[in-house]
Amino acid sequence: MAQVYASTERTYPATPEQVYEALADYKVVRPQLLPAQYSEYEVRAGGFGAGTQVHWKLQATEKRVRDCLFTVSAPSAGKLVETDANSSMVITWTVSQDAQAGAGQTKVQIETTWQGAGGIGGFFERTFAPKGLNRIHDEVLAKLADNLK
Repeated sequence: MAQVYASTERTYPATPEQVYEALADYKVVRPQLLPAQYSEYEVRAGGFGAGTQVHWKLQATEKRVRDCLFTVSAPSAGKLVETDANSSMVITWTVSQDAQAGAGQTKVQIETTWQGAGGIGGFFERTFAPKGLNRIHDEVLAKLADNLK
């Protein structure tokens, strides 16, 4: 088995605090950001930042649906880490001031890792799954832009 890695990012004309507050709000804001690939979204504990437990199903492909139960931690400023109890998947959201874009610009990076399958199936998973997940996360980040307006 090999680790699979996907990463996408976007910059917003908002402060890091505004962006983090939106992303850490699993009760109100997060459900608004989810594209059609997500279903059965439910906050099971907490609702804001660390300590939140949230469930959803993610239909990554026509045949592949992941049943996810994430626990959220906040190991450092501007970082949310979602760890799935049902798999090895970990999603890390990093919110930081975008020094290259200038003052008042905030960058959000989403990094996702999991232990992929072995063999030929693992090769295809490592090749195609990150692209599909990045498309899904790009939709989430686009909806975040709309939410921050």
